[in-house]
Amino acid sequence: MSLARAHGVVISGVQAHLVEVEAHLSSGLPGMSIVGLPDTAVGEARDRVRAAVLTSGARWPQARITVGLSPASLHKKGSGLDLAIASAILAADGQLPAERVAGAVLFAELGLDGRVRPVRGAVVAAVAVARAGLGHLVVAAASSAEAAVVPGLGVVGVASLGQWARVLTGAEPAPDPGEPTATDAADGGVGSSPEGAIPDLADVRGQAEAVAALEVAAVGGHHLAMVGRPGVGKTMLAERLPTILPDLDDEDALSVTAIRSVVADVPGLVRRPPFQAPHHTATVPALVGGGRGGAPYPGSVTLAHAGVLFLDEAAEFGPACLEALRQPLESGVVTIARAGFTATMPARFQLVLAANPCPCGLGDGAGEACRCRSVDRRRYLTRMSGPLLDRVDIRLALGPPGRAVWALDGAPDPSCVVRERVLAARDRGRARARRVGLPAQQNGAYPGAVLRGPLAPQERAASLLADGIAGGRLSARGADRALRVAWSLADLTGVDRPGLDEVGRALALRDGGILDG
Repeated sequence: MSLARAHGVVISGVQAHLVEVEAHLSSGLPGMSIVGLPDTAVGEARDRVRAAVLTSGARWPQARITVGLSPASLHKKGSGLDLAIASAILAADGQLPAERVAGAVLFAELGLDGRVRPVRGAVVAAVAVARAGLGHLVVAAASSAEAAVVPGLGVVGVASLGQWARVLTGAEPAPDPGEPTATDAADGGVGSSPEGAIPDLADVRGQAEAVAALEVAAVGGHHLAMVGRPGVGKTMLAERLPTILPDLDDEDALSVTAIRSVVADVPGLVRRPPFQAPHHTATVPALVGGGRGGAPYPGSVTLAHAGVLFLDEAAEFGPACLEALRQPLESGVVTIARAGFTATMPARFQLVLAANPCPCGLGDGAGEACRCRSVDRRRYLTRMSGPLLDRVDIRLALGPPGRAVWALDGAPDPSCVVRERVLAARDRGRARARRVGLPAQQNGAYPGAVLRGPLAPQERAASLLADGIAGGRLSARGADRALRVAWSLADLTGVDRPGLDEVGRALALRDGGILDG
């Protein structure tokens, strides 16, 4: 009778849980059982592990094998425990050094021929291992560069079970995982044209006010809504917002990379803000996340973390989908509660809404007459509820660009130039936040108490906001949001404290001309 331990990782949503894998060999009828709430993929490891051990030239123990996965109350999902199970069994049989097996965390699938195959979520697993302070992480060779983006963690990438055995016994040195690289947000980065051109703000014509508002939104991380007839440039503007946002800092880059690694292959550290644009037929679970069988999965709000969530044709989304955004817009996280599990995922994103003024799209009073009934026009935009729009800082009514579309001059500054101005304005905001004892954060996240205290506007500007609240034109939340926009305007112009001009323009941007609230 013998016992050995290894450590593995299971992925749940965008979080990783460390699992202790125990292999117990005893006398009795040869066989193998796995206990500890395994799903079908984990249960089928019995056959994968046995075939991989034999084809790798190792000996399969002729004993009763019991594999225990701890904590036993945690649902174990996926094939990422294969390598840990095989290592624990071989260590219990004396074929591998038990101490060295127990000192590593293993996260990989095994093929029947002994190959070590990659598993989605290598970055999430690496973050969990680094935080726990456990030795090093062993993954498939194809995942080693991906896992190596986590600083301060030793990563070993192996191509086969046989190679891993040789590394453990000292017959072969541990391979170098290679240097991690920086990459764009794959499968969720900035949209591109059908020709593959990179979007740039200089492509926009005839929407100078909207371009200026987009720059303000980028400075403070403000939510934005645009209403206009089809073809005026709403989608074009939204797709170009990520191009003027600064690169992600180290913490956000690691978080975004970890999230992306759960749903797609990530060649390196993601430095550009992600961009998510779900279709208007998306369900609530697709938008905010869901799950079944004890396994949560991220939705668009999590995939857009630290980036932009764009809802095109926002009035066509189901009311339940739109209302589900209210909580993550305030808290920056989303909690998924299902029978058997509760999962909290990051969801700090910048929301951009775009909608037509009415079902036919011509109800803006320009050009052709609207063909919709008056009751349909009234109902259409009210699909976006007042409480949701109250959380939107900037609201724009976009008119037709007119002859400016064909003008050879008058194009806005390119994205790279605007991004430099955004960076300079954010630097001013960070310096101010440090002076008042706030953590470095965007203007759009300033607490209301601070806005009414050390970051209060000039007296006349504060009186303007108070009049709006007293007259019912502004909610208290709306006044705070308008003041945050005013601070972004002040940072862009270099003003020390928002005055009447900045607050007045912030209120004008909030009014929008079409959207009320």
